[in-house]
Amino acid sequence: MSPVIELERLSKSYVVPVREAGVRAGLISIVKRKTRQVDAVKDVSLRIDPGEIVGFLGPNGAGKTTTLKMLSGLLHPTAGEARVLGHQPWRRENELLRQITLVMGQRNQLIWDIPVIDSFDRNRVIYRLSRAEYQTRVEELTELLDLSQLLTKPVRNLSLGERMKCEVAAALLHHPRILFLDEPTLGLDVSMQRRLRSFVAQYNRQTGAAVLLTSHYMADVEALCPRVVVIHHGEILFDGKLGELVKKFSALKTIVLELEDGSGDLSRFGEVVSVDGSRVTLRIPKQETAEITGRLLRELKVHDLTVADPPIDEVIDQVFTGRLA
Repeated sequence: MSPVIELERLSKSYVVPVREAGVRAGLISIVKRKTRQVDAVKDVSLRIDPGEIVGFLGPNGAGKTTTLKMLSGLLHPTAGEARVLGHQPWRRENELLRQITLVMGQRNQLIWDIPVIDSFDRNRVIYRLSRAEYQTRVEELTELLDLSQLLTKPVRNLSLGERMKCEVAAALLHHPRILFLDEPTLGLDVSMQRRLRSFVAQYNRQTGAAVLLTSHYMADVEALCPRVVVIHHGEILFDGKLGELVKKFSALKTIVLELEDGSGDLSRFGEVVSVDGSRVTLRIPKQETAEITGRLLRELKVHDLTVADPPIDEVIDQVFTGRLA
């Protein structure tokens, strides 16, 4: 199976001015400017096959959005190669642009002062959709995203959640084969996040479209992405299954206990994370799981005991901050 996205040592660097604070330094910089090179993306190699949903994770400034902008043709790389559906994206060929879409939670493609449906019609003209095809797509997306009450409203009158639903619909009118989603649930309430996640999963199942998703909400990643790519300082730290990320980077396990006669001091078994009546959560070294579990069962009156990996957002945080070797 040929990949729909293939990157080979893709890099993007910027030259930025640097100066000290103060009027004197400002005057000196007019005639003698100092600069430094910033590597936003460095030697990224990646392959995504048709129908995959891949989580692209990293802290702010890690290089996620820069990579998506190169893949969608908005930026030229400094070095390396990228092929999206067989095309170099920065050449901005119409054949490619008709098959991809980019949704950015911090950006708006809908026109602020006109009804949503008029912005949709503008996209129909841009992508040269037939009237029949356009009408079919609008009806499908209206039903899937519950847009019927929103289409005639000016965009400025929509709430953030309503606008994001309409942004997603506008981005999918031309039935793209690849979705680049950059923080699509940013700022949405929990209910709206869940609805958008459900929609993306359904669109993927129905069309076989590949999805590259960035998000700071771990619920998005856990719900949608069997595979994750972790990027930090422009370089890939991990590429694999979500469960493997936990196994590779987490040296800890979480034990949740239900005790019959209260908790008492359990710090001798491990780090006490929380105590709620007779329910206690411990964090322990992974290699000592069997020994500590045995001691708990021997020494305490345990009603129930559960051993689990730590939450995925905690593991990601450990990866980013370098707390684990």
